[in-house]
Amino acid sequence: MNVNITPAKSLRGVVNVPGDKSVSHRSVMIGALACGETEVKNFLMGEDCLSTIRIIRALGVDVQVENSRVVIRSDGLETLREPGDVLDAGNSGTTMRLMSGILAGSPFYSVITGDDSLRSRPMGRVIRPLVAMGAEIMARNNNLLAPISIKGGNLKSINYESPVASAQVKSAVLLAGLFAPGCTTVTEPTKSRDHTERMLRHFGARVEVDGTKITVWGKPCLTGKKITVPGDISSAMFLIVAGLIVKGSEIVLPNVGINPTRTGALQVLKAMGGDITINNPREVNGEPIGDITVRSSKLKGTEIGGAIIPYLIDEIPVLAVAAALAEGKTVISDAGELRHKESDRIATVVKLLRNFGAGVEEFTDGLVVHGVKKIRGAVCETFGDHRLAMSAAVAGLAADGETVVMGAECVHISYPGFFDTLKKIAVQ
Repeated sequence: MNVNITPAKSLRGVVNVPGDKSVSHRSVMIGALACGETEVKNFLMGEDCLSTIRIIRALGVDVQVENSRVVIRSDGLETLREPGDVLDAGNSGTTMRLMSGILAGSPFYSVITGDDSLRSRPMGRVIRPLVAMGAEIMARNNNLLAPISIKGGNLKSINYESPVASAQVKSAVLLAGLFAPGCTTVTEPTKSRDHTERMLRHFGARVEVDGTKITVWGKPCLTGKKITVPGDISSAMFLIVAGLIVKGSEIVLPNVGINPTRTGALQVLKAMGGDITINNPREVNGEPIGDITVRSSKLKGTEIGGAIIPYLIDEIPVLAVAAALAEGKTVISDAGELRHKESDRIATVVKLLRNFGAGVEEFTDGLVVHGVKKIRGAVCETFGDHRLAMSAAVAGLAADGETVVMGAECVHISYPGFFDTLKKIAVQ
């Protein structure tokens, strides 16, 4: 599917962005391990999260779906049953890595795989600690790539020093730790996003956080809960950048998650001169949320690197679009993880920005963007990467001439109604 993007005179309106992808995944996974009924509202009906639902159902858990409301009924940690077929995580790295932790703790045999893209992404970083806990795991390419074969159960608790700040690695170990007696601890080099810790607490697990060290107590009695998923800050970021770079714009985004481990991109955009305000900050089921207002702004280049990278890694493609229209240069470093996403996001973002006429230099772990006063419309490949497709559309709104986003159907992974939203708020 190709989508044509016409430059907008301005963007104006109130937009309810879809539910947070990270929170949606975890609500179903942890709900499946809790006694009783868990009701999830504003669940993200994107392809990645639907992959999680399909796998949880294949493990014998009752999951009912009605619009964006999901109800999970379970008898607790021992509910899961051996699947009758290979489990398919689709394109979702979160599903594969976090479910590997749950499967490692479950006393049966399973195999989990995914699409071509997912089977090329690194899984060794999750497999290694799970094997150290006692799971029997085999995977392709010397235990580095999916499909992953897991014989779970009889885990032991460990103290794991993670070489990377990764919420997915941390979460896989913590979820496996629920099945192990004693305390399981993960220590990261820097703090990664903390949705798993927050949600485990919400369901009744004992979780202790001491800086970058997180400890979970095994064999908890988790209890089903009511959850309202906040709006996804990563999805909101595409509209925020669009509102900043299209002149005369003002967009209001209510009920967006503002978890401090996810708001690095907001900090960067404000440092670049972006007019962004957060109103009515509050907390819902352990997650901070707020109402975000963004107005068009004159941006200036900046440096993005170091400890903030884990807090904005998913937003770098659209931050690069903002940088393309900022005064001066923007340096993005310490972001080598981007090469292992749905696409090699360093290489594909560089190609995207060059198509639009921006000056870009590519490095092993990042890129330098030289801002220009105007970008031109372009024909954009998406490489099956939803964040690249949405970044191309955002750039197209501020470009001279029409932009064509090729393979635009990949946005269904995280923001199914994205292009309809752009049509509603664009003033032509």
